[in-house]
Amino acid sequence: MTLSPTEHQTLILFSRKGCCLCQGLEERLRALDLSALQPPLSLEVVDIDAPDCSPELRARFDLEVPVLTLVIIGRQLELPRVSPRLSDEGLLNWLQRACSKALGSD
Repeated sequence: MTLSPTEHQTLILFSRKGCCLCQGLEERLRALDLSALQPPLSLEVVDIDAPDCSPELRARFDLEVPVLTLVIIGRQLELPRVSPRLSDEGLLNWLQRACSKALGSD
């Protein structure tokens, strides 16, 4: 399946309120132009402690947040833990490499 250059895919941040690492990563991701990536990404934040979050997700990510997953062409890929020391440009480059890897074009 080929993606159109403007078809947004989803970057999911599994997070929880009160987690400084989660909040910091969310702020940094929201400050980036994720639509500039190939493919363009849309950010979705999932609070694993929210009442509508499944017990399976809560159990899976409880001690691991923040966790990023990339959903491209219906496949969900859990990304390695991102370093909080990456610059904004470094984070954007890291995400682009993750997208390229998920599409099999690295």
